Amino acid sequence: MKKHVRYWLVIALLGIVSIGKAQYVYDYKRTADIYFEAKDYYSAAQYYNRALGTFKIKPEQILPYTVDLRGKESGKLKDYETVIYRLAESYRNYNDFGNAEKYYEQAVGFNNNTLFPLARFWYGVCLRANGKYTPALEQFTKFKQEYTKVDDISARATLEIASCEFAISETNRLPGYTISKLSGDVNAGGANYAPAVLGKNLLLYTSSRPDSSDLEKEKKSKKVNPYVNNLFVATGDGSDFSNSQPVKIPEAKGIDQGVATVSPDGNTIYLTRWTTKNGVKAAAIYSSARNGNSWDEPKVLGPNVNVDGYSSMQPFVTADGKYMLFASNRPGGMGKNDLWYCSIENGATGPAKNMGININTRDEEQAPYYDGEKRALVFSTDGRVGLGGLDFFMSDGDFSNWGTPKNMGLPLNSPKDDIYFSPVDNAHPMLGGYISSDRESVCCLEVFTIKKISKTVNGLVLDCDGNLPLTGAKITLLDTVLHRVLKQVTLDETGRYRFDVEPLKHYKILAEKENYFSKAIYVNTDNLTSIDSLGSPTICLKRYEIGKPIILKDIYYDFDKATLRSQSLIVLDTVVSIMQDNPNIIIEMSAHTDSKGKDDYNMKLSQKRAQSCVDYLISKGISSDRMIAKGYGETRPIAPNTMSDGKDNPEGRQLNRRTEFKVLRVTQLSQ
Repeated sequence: MKKHVRYWLVIALLGIVSIGKAQYVYDYKRTADIYFEAKDYYSAAQYYNRALGTFKIKPEQILPYTVDLRGKESGKLKDYETVIYRLAESYRNYNDFGNAEKYYEQAVGFNNNTLFPLARFWYGVCLRANGKYTPALEQFTKFKQEYTKVDDISARATLEIASCEFAISETNRLPGYTISKLSGDVNAGGANYAPAVLGKNLLLYTSSRPDSSDLEKEKKSKKVNPYVNNLFVATGDGSDFSNSQPVKIPEAKGIDQGVATVSPDGNTIYLTRWTTKNGVKAAAIYSSARNGNSWDEPKVLGPNVNVDGYSSMQPFVTADGKYMLFASNRPGGMGKNDLWYCSIENGATGPAKNMGININTRDEEQAPYYDGEKRALVFSTDGRVGLGGLDFFMSDGDFSNWGTPKNMGLPLNSPKDDIYFSPVDNAHPMLGGYISSDRESVCCLEVFTIKKISKTVNGLVLDCDGNLPLTGAKITLLDTVLHRVLKQVTLDETGRYRFDVEPLKHYKILAEKENYFSKAIYVNTDNLTSIDSLGSPTICLKRYEIGKPIILKDIYYDFDKATLRSQSLIVLDTVVSIMQDNPNIIIEMSAHTDSKGKDDYNMKLSQKRAQSCVDYLISKGISSDRMIAKGYGETRPIAPNTMSDGKDNPEGRQLNRRTEFKVLRVTQLSQ
């Protein structure tokens, strides 16, 4: 606290002692006002509470004003209302939304509410932060009707209205995760946040818990602030971590440090160091090299990351070590703190690039994490429609293009702040991990563990000829929107596959095996919002040999013509599917006749019929350069046209009047 502020505090406190009881109202309020202006909201609340107890205001005097209070008493009433409002403001500013709600409720009932035009807005914020979305929506809506200015608060009220409506709709949706507060001693004392798995059974996190030596100093001198953020590590697994110890890394006197990430090789730690003066935080990102079981003195990163006069914080290094992501209010951003990234080569960071308008808003974006497996960015923001405060959002994409961020819903998000996602397993990040949230605390972030509720799609793959499980087949799960492979498995002797999937998405499942026609099915997971497992249709794969014809049954033409009948198109559609699912095969489509008629005529008729089949496949989008039409006339019978005694053989002729296709070759697809 600045020296001149301390001076006035001393004067105010001396005044309380030296003058009479009648002056208490003025002095408690004056002392509270000094703390309030210094942004020491906790102390301000204590003194506003004391001041409140000295007023002799009756409820009927507050609303409406009476003629008797327009004189001398109206000044006392104004002081009383100011204390109520500033008490609400003080509680809100140190996140005690429960107490803040109570006093804002009184403030919006004042008759002369022009003194506090934002009271209703902040009342709505507190209701929303306390999970009371319906009454919060009522307050925000009424505020928008009354508030005539066009400014940041007006825009924020519009966002809050949309967020309340979204939150009300979310209550009927099944959760995708389970969540519980970490047991052990991680959440013991102060704020505890920014968890990260440091190694097997080791959890790195930031904590403002007081050091025991600082507590002793604080008892002797009020100048010592024992609540300084630092890095800690705890041992355990799952949802239980204990034996928390400070990380062996040099500290800087009077400077907080924490919110760290470790390079993939484990030899470099990137951390945030910051100071807070009058409620304003200034932060920079540092790096420290491993030195045995401890870390060297942190070194501030250069201007590619840290810009003088601005803050950079919350670093994250991708699993491949190629990029650093961080939050910063540096020039060139969209609003407050934006998300930025820079390349890392040989330990050096390249120029920072803003993640753009698809990610950043005019409000806060913080704590980025990138999932390399799913190619998805996870971060927290209060600039989009959500459940309130900082919410987790996910955006599909990479560092050249980002999709529209989607709110990750309950229970990852809450009415308060939810931030700092970190996975248990970097190979499968979204299956479970740790987050920070103040959902169960009046003041501070705490560490929670999350675990994904499994949603699966499963099925069976058979050999079409024997209807037996097709061991060794390769099954691939693909995202049909982003056109990328999500997972691939090889079938065992059961022929069964199972994939973890997301509800409300569209997937393609592709089954492949050498010398078998590949086959794809498409799965819509809308039903997984209410159930955990979805069975997909059984797939059977048809074996083929290069150059060996496959007869297409039930292909019919008009008599003595090459025109395909409608029932023939159903069979040809199966060939269309084969060609679509097997883009690397070149086929011959052939037609055959029996021995009736002249050889030349039969040859021409069969060629036209084969071409009719090819033309139909072309009409369905199959490239003409993948097919050859060939008519063989009567030259390749598969059954006798006549009996051994010379009589006609109708069954044999019927077998000979056929349409076939065969794989000529398999090409190498370009990547």
